[in-house]
Amino acid sequence: MAPTTPEPIAVAILAKAPVAGAVKTRLIPALGADGAAALQERLIARTVETACAAAIGPVTVWVTPAPVHPCFARLASLHQTGLAVQPDGDLGARMLAACEAAGGPAIVIGTDCPAMTAAHVREAAAVLRAGNDAVVIPAEDGGYVLIGSRSPQPGLFVEMTWGIETVMAETRGRLARNALSWREPALLWDVDRPEDIARLRMAGLGQLIDQRK
Repeated sequence: MAPTTPEPIAVAILAKAPVAGAVKTRLIPALGADGAAALQERLIARTVETACAAAIGPVTVWVTPAPVHPCFARLASLHQTGLAVQPDGDLGARMLAACEAAGGPAIVIGTDCPAMTAAHVREAAAVLRAGNDAVVIPAEDGGYVLIGSRSPQPGLFVEMTWGIETVMAETRGRLARNALSWREPALLWDVDRPEDIARLRMAGLGQLIDQRK
């Protein structure tokens, strides 16, 4: 009997173009505008590599703003990913659009979590393949670094206040109120604040900051 092919789980990466002065602004005092933009570009590349290495399904990089920054075209060509421009709206609207475009089970991730590995992404996919409605990997700061569902769930994204420490708690409440089954297979951390620079080096990820372009 032929082995069963695992159900494909689409991966949507939401990424902001690495434009100096427009990204990682809280790190500019420590890295400078150009250094913060260089870090953003390396974080994007690492996230795309991680998603592709997980090999759970098609990968699409949802970019902002338009026109598409050259780094995205290079990555798409190198890794054979899809490219899409994020629609207007808040973060929830953009994540929901990515889920809806997948046409099936999907996982959405950002680019701020270099601690995320291909194994984490595969584990999240396994949660959905097991029949759970959703999967979330919380972040230590109270948000989350990955969310996925078997079908689009507007209730998890609409009229949410983003960028605050209660995002994950509110998401858990919404999952429960909508009677959705979910799992949280890991707890990770993201890179947003100056103190995260030292943590990157301690985690063996200093090359994301220290390498020369």
